[in-house]
Amino acid sequence: MTPLFSRGPFSRSGTVRRGLVPLLCGALAAGGLAAAGVATLAPGTASASSHREAPLISGTPQYDNTDLYAFVSPDKPDTTTIVANWIPFEEPAGGPNFYTFADDAQYDIHIDNNGDAQDDLLFRYTFKTHTRNGNTFLYNTGAVKSLDDPNLNVTQTYDIDLVRLKHGREVYRTRIADKVPVAPSDVGKASMPDYGKLRAQAVYRTAGGAATFAGQADDPFFADLRVFDLLYGGNLSEVGRDTLKGYNVNTIALQVPNDLIRESAGQPIVGVWSTTQRRNAQGYYTQVSRLGNPLVNEVVNPQKDKDRFNASQPAYDAQFLKNVTNPELPKLIESIYKIKAPAEPRNDLVDVFLKGVKGLNQPPNVRPSEELRLNTSIKPAMHPKRLGVLDGDNAGFPNGRRLTDDVIDEALQVVEGELVGSKNDLGDGVDKNDKGFEKSFPYVAEPTSGSRGPLAKGTTAGTDVRSQLGDALQPAGSSGGSGSGNTVLIAASAASGAAGILLLGTAVGWWRRRIRRPY
Repeated sequence: MTPLFSRGPFSRSGTVRRGLVPLLCGALAAGGLAAAGVATLAPGTASASSHREAPLISGTPQYDNTDLYAFVSPDKPDTTTIVANWIPFEEPAGGPNFYTFADDAQYDIHIDNNGDAQDDLLFRYTFKTHTRNGNTFLYNTGAVKSLDDPNLNVTQTYDIDLVRLKHGREVYRTRIADKVPVAPSDVGKASMPDYGKLRAQAVYRTAGGAATFAGQADDPFFADLRVFDLLYGGNLSEVGRDTLKGYNVNTIALQVPNDLIRESAGQPIVGVWSTTQRRNAQGYYTQVSRLGNPLVNEVVNPQKDKDRFNASQPAYDAQFLKNVTNPELPKLIESIYKIKAPAEPRNDLVDVFLKGVKGLNQPPNVRPSEELRLNTSIKPAMHPKRLGVLDGDNAGFPNGRRLTDDVIDEALQVVEGELVGSKNDLGDGVDKNDKGFEKSFPYVAEPTSGSRGPLAKGTTAGTDVRSQLGDALQPAGSSGGSGSGNTVLIAASAASGAAGILLLGTAVGWWRRRIRRPY
């Protein structure tokens, strides 16, 4: 297919020209960013896609849908893979209560296969938590070798219901999977010595040719979130660092045959979005989170609309239209960096983000609405380009979204007028994820382990530190002749404490005997 957007006059390689940062800062101070001709490090729009994007949801992370991806599976092009993530900024060592999906929620993936802004299919995930031993504070009571290992104290399972709808009403429902085990949080190498094995056991394949996975994964989104310090410090002094590096998310991944989700081979374009519904005190479910395209509820919707957007349906997106046609972000960039904002109304943004690109992923008779639109007939690219359609790769964003797509740079360049003649090469200086992605389903990288970080002082890999009296808290097998003063002090304190307890025990015994005897 002929590329829909020609390349601009700037390099699209995305290479971060770090040596030019001082020069750029000087140019910015003089209001000369455009004249400098090097905009690779200009401000991005990232806010971790939908991590903490609205006031209400930021306080309830179990229900916070952080990112949504949809792409034709690179190794199985007759299928589509949808990846949806929840729970932002999971610290890998954040125990003892590690990260679980909520038992009182419905995690939904919606499919609109005819462009009418209503879902025709819905995949509903519901979870249940199981605790083997409630008398311990431990997530796992020993090394975990498999998902059914009794040492894994806290486990989860889930069911998937496939719901067919017509005009917003349910017409058919069937359960396509039940009691599927969830991959646990990666506590660390002592607790889970072979996490890859646990990950593999959590991949479940259904009788209908679908595959599903739920569990912890590395956060695939990459961005520099210091954008909120008035766009990278106001002079690009804060740029180029992947703020999400080392954090995990809870992932739901679903791979389904293309023929299951699209209307027909002649109309292969689908719209995808995900939602979370939470059960309230009366037992009813209320939608609290919604996500289609990245960045919409962060930098397009103002504060007054964010919670309302999370509770809304695509069919009613006309109420948010002005946020797209008259966006705030270009004005903010103009006020700080003197890059002129494109003229309004921004109908180019409506076409790309609310309708799909005509001739690529815009369905016939489309009703403008906020969905991630994917043409399932476009074959995967052998060599994906991070800027997707902007760089001639029509298998990438905004035609769906792959894990490797640099949606920050793409969205920013479009918002700043790439499609209306204002060619630019703007970006946040972060061009790829810190971890590589898998070659097969579920594609997301394994989570960062709770064992990350430097080893204890004086140890090397494969050794241990013992806290028993006499080992002096030294690595096993070491002589201890030149150990640190702190280690010796701790050992001496421990020895003194043990001696004190022994003396105290002796004294108490003598006192009891003295009470019982008349002399």
